[in-house]
Amino acid sequence: MKLHDLKPAPGSRTARRRVGRGIAAGQGKTAGRGTKGQKARAGGKIPAWFEGGQTPLHQRIPKLRGFKNPFKIEYEVVNIGDIARLVELGELEPGDMPGAKPSKKGAAPITVNQEILRAAGLVRRLDRPMKVLGGGELSTALFVVADAFSESARSKIEGAGGTVSVLEVPSKKRKALGVTDDAPAGEAPAAASAEAAAEAPGEASTDVASAEVPGDEAPVEAAAKPARARRGTARPAADDVVVAGTADAVPADEAPAAETDALAPAEQAPAKPRASRKPKTPKPAADA
Repeated sequence: MKLHDLKPAPGSRTARRRVGRGIAAGQGKTAGRGTKGQKARAGGKIPAWFEGGQTPLHQRIPKLRGFKNPFKIEYEVVNIGDIARLVELGELEPGDMPGAKPSKKGAAPITVNQEILRAAGLVRRLDRPMKVLGGGELSTALFVVADAFSESARSKIEGAGGTVSVLEVPSKKRKALGVTDDAPAGEAPAAASAEAAAEAPGEASTDVASAEVPGDEAPVEAAAKPARARRGTARPAADDVVVAGTADAVPADEAPAAETDALAPAEQAPAKPRASRKPKTPKPAADA
């Protein structure tokens, strides 16, 4: 194979269409643009949104006006009259809550909350807060728990001898349970650990000085190992020398000779005299 034998793969290259080159070429005269019109002219282009001259769609439809409040709360709304109807039908009966102690004053009022109304079919959703409105009349004492109440609903419930309870959501962070202003959070664990250590029974102290020795014998202090004197530095003189096996300290002047030799062998060794250098004799001057 030679260089002139190289060809592109079949179908990878297509020839450019040559228009307006006569009838025999197949694209002569009008060159595929048809006869006359805007599209047959040079530079005649129509935008994609053009609708033939009529009012375009983006001008015919109304535009979005106003705004949507992102802070608006969508409530599940319940009227007082609907709750009173459930009480008349017997679906809401007075009684204590499950697990609560019986009251000495008599039967507890009817409790109404979002879960109970959802089971009765008066509320559809539980993922939204519930608001009680004052539509209708009420003659039964109720204990109503909701996220919000209208003024008319509150007055009607309290006028019938009932009670209103509003579920409050904390707006800021609160301190943990058991933490007060008198005892800061950082100091509480340290004080608790100190009190626990003081009250823990059966813990033996590891301090040698406070350890009790049975019998009349006094505690014997361990002899301190003397520090090794560095070369070229003077060893500090000790006022007292502690002898192993005795309870009291022995002064340095009264210490045994053997102990003194053992403790400070470097001090008793005689210092070697330093060899003096010979003076240099001046050389005789050379005669000129």
